[in-house]
Amino acid sequence: MNNSTFPSVKYIRREKAIKLIGKKIRDIRKTQKITQAQLAFEAGIPRNQVVNIELGKVNTSISSIIAIAEILDVHPKELFDIDFSENKKSK
Repeated sequence: MNNSTFPSVKYIRREKAIKLIGKKIRDIRKTQKITQAQLAFEAGIPRNQVVNIELGKVNTSISSIIAIAEILDVHPKELFDIDFSENKKSK
């Protein structure tokens, strides 16, 4: 197949969502009194990856999200239970 037959794909990075998911992971981890090193070791990912996920610096893989959720003993969907809207509307 010729790649020119496909429209160009725009890379989409949702900065706010990435940061909010990272914060959610950090908040759950701290509530459970788990260190970043413990989470990284048990999830099988590098500690610096956990740091970067929590800081919202990386758009991590689904596999990493699932591994983190398993160690935190939460369903992966709980990590996505955030307000994705760009502008919160006040009521």
